[in-house]
Amino acid sequence: MNEAAHPHEDIASLLKWYVDHGLDETIGEEAVDRFALPPPAAAARAVSPPQGAVAPTPIRAPLQAPMVRAPVPLESPQLAEDAREIARRCATIAELEEAVRAFEGCALKRTAKNTVFADGVAGAPVMVVGEAPGADEDRLGKPFVGVSGQLMDRMFDAIGMSRERDLYITNILFWRPPGNRTPTLAEQAVCVAFTRRHIELAKPKVLVLAGGTAAKAMLETTEGIMRLRGKWTSLKLDDGTEVPTIPTFHPAYLLRTPASKRQSWLDLLAIDKKLKELGAK
Repeated sequence: MNEAAHPHEDIASLLKWYVDHGLDETIGEEAVDRFALPPPAAAARAVSPPQGAVAPTPIRAPLQAPMVRAPVPLESPQLAEDAREIARRCATIAELEEAVRAFEGCALKRTAKNTVFADGVAGAPVMVVGEAPGADEDRLGKPFVGVSGQLMDRMFDAIGMSRERDLYITNILFWRPPGNRTPTLAEQAVCVAFTRRHIELAKPKVLVLAGGTAAKAMLETTEGIMRLRGKWTSLKLDDGTEVPTIPTFHPAYLLRTPASKRQSWLDLLAIDKKLKELGAK
């Protein structure tokens, strides 16, 4: 390989891209039978060794190169338009949930155990939107019920709020991506069409975007969570309403990086202050 043409950092970036999209091992298109005998033609060409000589190990025929398949196309952009139209016709959260559960336009639904729609109190002053269900959420059918969700509950409890009274919780995706990989842009586009309508119907006083994926998808930006977190912005919805919105770290990130909890605490204080300014607390 020409290292000048393929510098190490490019190779590392490619490998990281593979891992982020769930490609964590390299395999061929077909299984290889390691115990198969060589083809008859190869055996006929073998020369018998002299008497008393040790027979050489047979050379196996080279494996055939795997058949090159056409690349799998991304989900059709029309699916996002279909989702947006279906969501627009929903007049209540119950109708929207029914529509999401019946929707077959996202491939993630075929590999997930459950549709994970929402938890908490619909119409609560704070709506939290995360990235996607994890293993525990997929198993139980509710968002933020695993270890990271328990941390989030404790965080909001510190400012006197709970999901049983003050929070409405969902994700931009309603189905778990295989291996918890980062959802593709096509998957996000389909589900965000429902999520935007979800926010319109829930009418929160404050919207909290947990994690970089949720923040970038909802705010339609390429900036990372390190730049976005803690900064108030306004999310303009399709019905013309605007919701005060603050991105913050995902609880799963805080479990991996406890030193960042201080910044998240500042975000919680900002949320508490905003609610008091709006008369919602």
